[in-house]
Parts: sequence; C-alpha cells; structure tokens
Amino acid sequence: MLRLAAFAVTSALAAAAVGPLPPLPPLGRLLAAPDRLTISVADTGNPRADGQYRLECNPVAGNHPQAEEACARLEDLAREGKDPFAPEAKRQLCTMQNGGPATARITGTWHGRKVDSQFRRTNGCEISRWNELEPVLPRGRS
Repeated sequence: MLRLAAFAVTSALAAAAVGPLPPLPPLGRLLAAPDRLTISVADTGNPRADGQYRLECNPVAGNHPQAEEACARLEDLAREGKDPFAPEAKRQLCTMQNGGPATARITGTWHGRKVDSQFRRTNGCEISRWNELEPVLPRGRS
C-alpha cells in the first residue's frame, strides 16, 4: 500500500514537472474526414503539368508535385477566412482577357466538407481565381 502511494505521488510530481499538455484540436476537426483532394488539370500547354494528382494534408501525402507548398497555401487561405474552392462570384465585372484553354477540377474533402470545384482561365476573374490557388493548381500562362 505504501508503494502504491509513493508511485502516485511520484507520478503526480513528474506530470507537474512536464507542464500542461497542449490543447487538443476542436472535436469537430478530429471527427471530420481527412483533407484529401483529387486535382485534374488539362490543356495547360505544359504536358508535365497536365494530369491527375492526389493531395492530402495533415499529414502531407499524395503525388502532387508541390504537396507541401500546396497544403501550406490552402491553410493560408483558410486562415485569411477565404474559401479556396468558392465558385466565381456571379454578377461581377471581369476583364475580357483570355488566359488560355487550361481547365482544372478539384474534388474531395477539405476541412470536413465536400469539394467539387472547377477552374478555367477564360476571363480576368477566373484567371485571378486560378492564380490565387497556385501552387495547388499549376502556374498558368496569360
């Protein structure tokens, strides 16, 4: 019995010496589906950029050529309160600029919600939307 009491006191002192544990992430984030995206890119004019890529974040995985940078960019946009996959806003004035035939589609799950978003470079607003998501999407040509 004395050994058990000594063990309990020693354990409590050891825990106190280590300090408080870091806070856990919100429960909703722990229970959410993992951040896993499929990115399909076509007609960029660069055969090395065209194709289908998997991107997983937290931890970083997949075959995306710039996975670490892409995950960091998505987190930066989320921290700024931006939805990186929001469609182009309707009823906005856009320059009639053509950025080429490149298209991309991103599907999967991000921050616990489904993603199904398409990207083009057919006017100034869409070019800007694409560029904001680089390096998740390959560098575009204008």
